[in-house]
Amino acid sequence: MLNVEVNGARIPAVGLGTWDLRGNSCARLVEQAIRLGYRHIDTAQVYENEREVGEGVRASHVKRDDIFVTTKVWTTHFAPRDLERSAKESLVRLRMSEVDLLLLHWPNPHVPLEETLGALARVKQMGVARHIGVSNFTVALLRQAVAACPEPLICNQVEYHPYLDQSKLLEAYARSGLALVAYSPIAKGTIRGDEVLGRIGAAHHKTAAQICLRWLVQQNVVVIPRTSKVERLSQNIEIFDFALSDAEMAEIHGLAKKDGRLTNFGFAPKWD
Repeated sequence: MLNVEVNGARIPAVGLGTWDLRGNSCARLVEQAIRLGYRHIDTAQVYENEREVGEGVRASHVKRDDIFVTTKVWTTHFAPRDLERSAKESLVRLRMSEVDLLLLHWPNPHVPLEETLGALARVKQMGVARHIGVSNFTVALLRQAVAACPEPLICNQVEYHPYLDQSKLLEAYARSGLALVAYSPIAKGTIRGDEVLGRIGAAHHKTAAQICLRWLVQQNVVVIPRTSKVERLSQNIEIFDFALSDAEMAEIHGLAKKDGRLTNFGFAPKWD
């Protein structure tokens, strides 16, 4: 498995997103993913499945140190003492001594960013998280976060797929040395039936989803596709035996739309 290396972290390039996975099926899917070769599992407090994710990791019998586990602090826990408490509660639910990556799930303008980042840095210093980062931050917020955080951030997790232009963020990452982690990398399945992706996929004997994931990985982007189907797990990591040409990469970039964003809540920041 390819890794993306940034600020001392080695993030497996393909992970399993677990949003909306629940109960025993979540634990079984995590276990199966790890047995198939996944070494990166992504969860969050608000997903309400940290306990099951932890069960799946233990059931795989793969050494904990070999698995990169990410969780995210929800916005209602951004006050410093609350952030520390909630991060420790995540470890209790996961039954882990630390997570590999702890993220702020969304920006929260009601708590000063410097205070939240100070608490996030302390959580890292306390050994609760090996690395820290943010999610759903704009270029401006990312710049503020990097400047204000006493500890190095390693990534921003955002929506990114062929229908959403994230070139401004990618340029910001190149300047700041952070990684981009893409959620909804196959556009929540809406890429099925796409003529361009289908044609390119046929040329490589790959599915449209595999073409999406390969397109992202070739940009040095980490991807965390979410699936509830075991058969899709193996497909989503079978993207390292081919490469897209520059022309194919450019053609896929051309699929971006003005209304391409699929995740946009009322509390979201003003996007770039």
